[in-house]
Amino acid sequence: SFPPILSPFPLLLVLSTSFVSFSPILGSFPLSPARGGSPGTAAALGRGLGVCSTPGCRAVLGEPPGHPGRPPALTPGQWQLLTELLRHDPATPELGAVLAPDGSTVALGPLLAGIEAGLRSGGFGRPLPTLNPPADPLLAVTITEALGTSFLLVQGGDNNATALGPGGCWDDVENPQNYTLRGPPSPVPDPVAIGAIDGAVLGAQLARGPLSVAELLRGYYGTRNGSEVGRPPSSYRRRAFRALVGQGQLEKEVAAVLELLRTLSPTSELLRDVGTQEVVAVARRAAREFSERYVECPAIVPRCLWGARPYRGSPALLQPPLGSVFLHHTLEPSQPCRTFGACARDMRNMQRFHQDTRGWDDIGYSFVVGSDGYLYEGRGWHWVGAHTKGYNTQGFGVGIIGNFTGTLPDPDTLALVRDELLPCAVRSGHIRPGFTLRGHRQLVRTDCPGNALFQEIQSWPSFQGTPVPLGLRVGGLVGLVGRGLGSSCD
Repeated sequence: SFPPILSPFPLLLVLSTSFVSFSPILGSFPLSPARGGSPGTAAALGRGLGVCSTPGCRAVLGEPPGHPGRPPALTPGQWQLLTELLRHDPATPELGAVLAPDGSTVALGPLLAGIEAGLRSGGFGRPLPTLNPPADPLLAVTITEALGTSFLLVQGGDNNATALGPGGCWDDVENPQNYTLRGPPSPVPDPVAIGAIDGAVLGAQLARGPLSVAELLRGYYGTRNGSEVGRPPSSYRRRAFRALVGQGQLEKEVAAVLELLRTLSPTSELLRDVGTQEVVAVARRAAREFSERYVECPAIVPRCLWGARPYRGSPALLQPPLGSVFLHHTLEPSQPCRTFGACARDMRNMQRFHQDTRGWDDIGYSFVVGSDGYLYEGRGWHWVGAHTKGYNTQGFGVGIIGNFTGTLPDPDTLALVRDELLPCAVRSGHIRPGFTLRGHRQLVRTDCPGNALFQEIQSWPSFQGTPVPLGLRVGGLVGLVGRGLGSSCD
């Protein structure tokens, strides 16, 4: 755990308690050559405090300088927080992570290493070395070294060990101070994976030309795009990383960096009895599992992150794989949410309505879809929901925030459900390959999921069932749900 992230200082992605005013204020150490700054100043400070301490990262970016003194621009309290966040300690992987306004928890180490590699590839500071054996320097300092060593260690160690994850929770969604992982850590817990993706994506942008790093970070994490104007670019990180590094290239780069580590100490000892074919197999598994978890499957915001109340009573277990998915719109809230802060508030309001007004044990949906690019965990994969009366044990209820009677969700939100959530749920064994997708109105007398959305999902490959006429109205139902924040489920 570490103190609250409340004050602006260089190199850190700084949060206010509102999340929206998240702002990487880097003015004390100019990172933009276009503004007369030296990118090496900030990079040296970060690495002097512990960023890039692994053999592969040092081979790319060089040996870290000595521990720096406190810059005059920082107060003693800011300097202490900075050193705590960036000090490398594998035994405490929770340290060094910050909560971004898009709801993602980002490890600063791989993010800052990717930024330095990108700047130096773009011609600012010392040129990056040519690695032998050849490996992509940007990917090496962000993800491939971490992936390769993690899967190599798992292969030769405890059968119960994991090479990826887990995620974690912040102690207070409105005033985050402490972050705790929700299980035994691997060398690549979720914040490291997200920080690595962001470091690779942003580093690639910086390599293409001079940019203000401060402005790049502000724009990427969504601090300058208005509260409901549009989702931040960081919500597209999985798509951007996939475009930058397909699974085939990622596999090749993991294998290449493992061969590089044969030449470095102390990792040469780790690879002493590992043959070339074994390296290829490790790289293939690492690329596949990382891609499935962090690239192909959508991000799901856990209950602890949106500020859920506890479940009331004893939840009933589902028996996966299930054969159905039931699609809903929330009706109220009627407007799509486009930021983490807005979507988290909507989730809390819906849960409050479902528990306090309807008397349910919890929010009814299994998952809720925001227009900020994320899914929000309701009852989740394991517990029976309250979304489709008479069918709650047979399928998952997915609600999209908004009223879609006359308009559709934006195309990216539709694609999040159709092209990411549903295929991923099949691959992970939560729903059967031959599952059926139905709108709520096919099973219960209701308008849900709205005329426009219901018409849309009839073209989806998994849609089945006999459509009911559009424009169904049931006396009293709309008035009932219109009196409070909740779903259109009855």
